[in-house]
Amino acid sequence: MKTYQWLVSAVFFAGVAAVSGCKKQPAVDGGSSTVTATSGYQFENGYPRRETAEKLYDEMDYQRATQAYLWALPAVGYKALYDAQSKTFGAANGDVVFYRDLKDKAGMLTPNITTLYAFSFWDLAKQGPMVVDVPAGLTAGGVMDIWQQPITDMGQTGPDKGAGGKYLILPPGSEPVTADGYYVVQSPSNQVWFGTRGLDPDKAVAEATVRKHRIYSWNQRDNAPETKYLEVAGKDWQSAQPNTLEYWRLLAELYANEPVAPRDRMMFGMLKALGISPGQEFKPDARQARILTEAAKTGDLMARTIAYEKRFEGATVYPGKQWEYAVKFDLNQEDPEQTRVQFDERASWFYEAIGMSAGMQGRIVGFGQVYLETSKDKDGNWLDGGKTYKLHVEPNPPVRQFWSITLYDNLTRGPLITDQGAADLSSRKPDLVTNADGSVDVYFGPERPAGATNWIKTTAGKGWFPYFRFYAATEPYFDKSWQLNDIERMN
Repeated sequence: MKTYQWLVSAVFFAGVAAVSGCKKQPAVDGGSSTVTATSGYQFENGYPRRETAEKLYDEMDYQRATQAYLWALPAVGYKALYDAQSKTFGAANGDVVFYRDLKDKAGMLTPNITTLYAFSFWDLAKQGPMVVDVPAGLTAGGVMDIWQQPITDMGQTGPDKGAGGKYLILPPGSEPVTADGYYVVQSPSNQVWFGTRGLDPDKAVAEATVRKHRIYSWNQRDNAPETKYLEVAGKDWQSAQPNTLEYWRLLAELYANEPVAPRDRMMFGMLKALGISPGQEFKPDARQARILTEAAKTGDLMARTIAYEKRFEGATVYPGKQWEYAVKFDLNQEDPEQTRVQFDERASWFYEAIGMSAGMQGRIVGFGQVYLETSKDKDGNWLDGGKTYKLHVEPNPPVRQFWSITLYDNLTRGPLITDQGAADLSSRKPDLVTNADGSVDVYFGPERPAGATNWIKTTAGKGWFPYFRFYAATEPYFDKSWQLNDIERMN
């Protein structure tokens, strides 16, 4: 496999030669003027040699592909989850798959383990406008496009505010529809993803409520069929974006019949030379496959660095502490001034997670969820599965519903799997032990520390990172009068 490097452009050196004709140049090949860059690229009279042109095109395509990997993370994450539901679980579009516990969610990017998940997919181009009939009750979810941009929230975080209602999702470019009694929204993509969570503390009530959702096409509204609910049923699965040639196949398949948003056309323009074009079958030749494979490996490493060693502005929650915002971008994935796509911010989230909604932004008091994460202990060292740590959660965490902490594998970004059979603790756990003052001590390590009650097992030789979730965060979280302590190493 060819190793690619970030290079100083040889074109620059060629330009220098062009404006420096009065200076004596190295004479080769019968006296032709040649400039050799530090890269070893050679130009003759300002023109690239054939082998130089080939090398530069390879380098150009490789660099473009590494950035395209970061750009496509939310879209490929969408497609990977869709394929898991359709190919592994046998779910047809419109069927709903339940994800209940750690075992069900083992293949998912950074899920919470506390609440019931239910997901469904739909193709507006093939199946027509989609209706989601949302029941009243404690649920929070919504519908997203293929870039995991929210089309609308539903349930407690949606316009129905938990009272229930019917939502009509129209395809891109469709004519307006008069639909009294419906919340009507238009999707920018043909394929959409419905997801919701059951939030009732009683698991039986939560499931019964979620099961009342009905999904059907607009033309079936007068005689809507029953919605089919499926189980993971112990199947092994994975939805993390691959770092192989498969990544690009997923992207190409996703865009078999999708409109391309203006902001994405530049990137597809750069991918064309690598055999990736919307609506065209992905059949890379040997050169294209080689470059795309290497770029996927490097892109994955870049994404991992962006996620765990954040450099974008405002990532740190508390001055002098290690906790960071997991979500640090707007719903349209652009900055408030609409001058740029929040490229690194969204790459950080979608490398680790799936889904986005207004309720997941964590910006409104008493509304939705807040996600904080860290990959370092109090002293700024990476969290190590072979070492023991403690998190002291101060009394009166600022939540109206509950809080939870979940540990994830830093390579798979899925729940940390150990023989303990647990990856989380929450204020809803009936066996959670609270100190006399209302605080909670949570321990992490390969062995249970003496006297420790609230303990999550880790594995030596594995890195890990936690998400601390606030459900319906209250004012002390936002004004930072209540702060989450750093994780401290004990040995």
